Amino acid sequence: MSAKKVLDGVRVLDLSRVWAGPLATRMLADMGAEVILVEAPVGRAGGREALERMKQMRQAGRHFPYYPDGDPGDQPWNRMGMYNDFNRNKLGITLDLRYPRGQDIFKRLVKISDVVLENYTPRVMSNFGLDYLALRETNPGIIMISMPGYGMSGPYRDYPAFGTTVEQHAGFSSMIGYPDSGPYRTQSTYADPVASINAAGAVMLALLHRRHTGQGQYIELAHIEASVCLLAEPTLDYVMNRRQPTRLGNRHPFMAPHGCYRCQGDDAWVSIAVATDEEWQAFCGAIGDPPWTGEERFADQLSRWHNQDELDKLIGEWTIQHDHYQAMHVLQKAGVTAAAVLNAKELMNDPHLRERDYFVDVTHPEAGTHSYPGLPLKLSRNPLGSDRPSPCIGEHNRYVLGKLLGISENEIAQLEEEQVISDGPILG
Repeated sequence: MSAKKVLDGVRVLDLSRVWAGPLATRMLADMGAEVILVEAPVGRAGGREALERMKQMRQAGRHFPYYPDGDPGDQPWNRMGMYNDFNRNKLGITLDLRYPRGQDIFKRLVKISDVVLENYTPRVMSNFGLDYLALRETNPGIIMISMPGYGMSGPYRDYPAFGTTVEQHAGFSSMIGYPDSGPYRTQSTYADPVASINAAGAVMLALLHRRHTGQGQYIELAHIEASVCLLAEPTLDYVMNRRQPTRLGNRHPFMAPHGCYRCQGDDAWVSIAVATDEEWQAFCGAIGDPPWTGEERFADQLSRWHNQDELDKLIGEWTIQHDHYQAMHVLQKAGVTAAAVLNAKELMNDPHLRERDYFVDVTHPEAGTHSYPGLPLKLSRNPLGSDRPSPCIGEHNRYVLGKLLGISENEIAQLEEEQVISDGPILG
């Protein structure tokens, strides 16, 4: 008998969209939870508007136009790259929560579930009549987690938010850039995965609490607070010293050399970080002890820090003679912290990550077979990973409504006719 996954037997209702919520529930699904993705049957207005709305809901509007081989195909809503990454291992149904029949079906699902996760703005679930107080009446043991941008209270409560704006509000961007530039953003909506990891951990903590006490609970996880809590060092510096952090580019408050250095090839770079005089000696030996390494201006850590312009230029004359992987290996062999700067193609083919089976290959009926990032943890006693592709629109309507809830085929057909559920955009 194969080993059970750690969250086998846990059922999660996933109402989330875009990145932060879907990644959190995907992590729970990879750990064995039965996650049921609940999507709206989009398109009552019909026509092209319905298709565009479906694309937006499935993370492939103008911001995320990622299709396999760049081809949207006949069913673009089922071929969207980010959707298929963040929703693997889940079951998928459609349900219109604006209407009483949809709300009733959702409450019936809550009755047989353990967790509800949503990342709407605060007013949405209460407008549906499906906030925590209502769901607790249906299932006293339910765990509900909300992931609003700014929380369920406070002056910004009803402000919508994306990771692309939370990152700035949380203070990250104020520290990214060069001394003579304005703020930069990370280009990866860093706040979203930060919130995801916190949400997955919070759900498991609440499940553990319920195991001991039998009590469900409500979890509020604000995007902004999940991000701010990672900025302890600059925050403490201001609290203690009233000192604002400055933008340093690729440099460091005390390490030198510290930065990205150009290597052979098109846009190829290696990152190098030297923290101590001992590491500096190792670095000098690794690059062949050129005469300039013995100069007084580079004799100690403070001197190197004050002469970084000259130091970076000289180091660049060595790195440009090497492939970025080669430079990394030479320096690491000498005990110097260095890493090749990888682009997306190199990352997906990195020999270290491949040998560790980090990436998972998933075959989707519409999108084909592709590699996706896996979970960043391995458990010695329990398997983790992907067993099924992300669901097509409404793919599991009949399983969830019929088998789990006992709704008859005639009633399911009636729900389709009334557009409470669907298996694709409602185009007319």
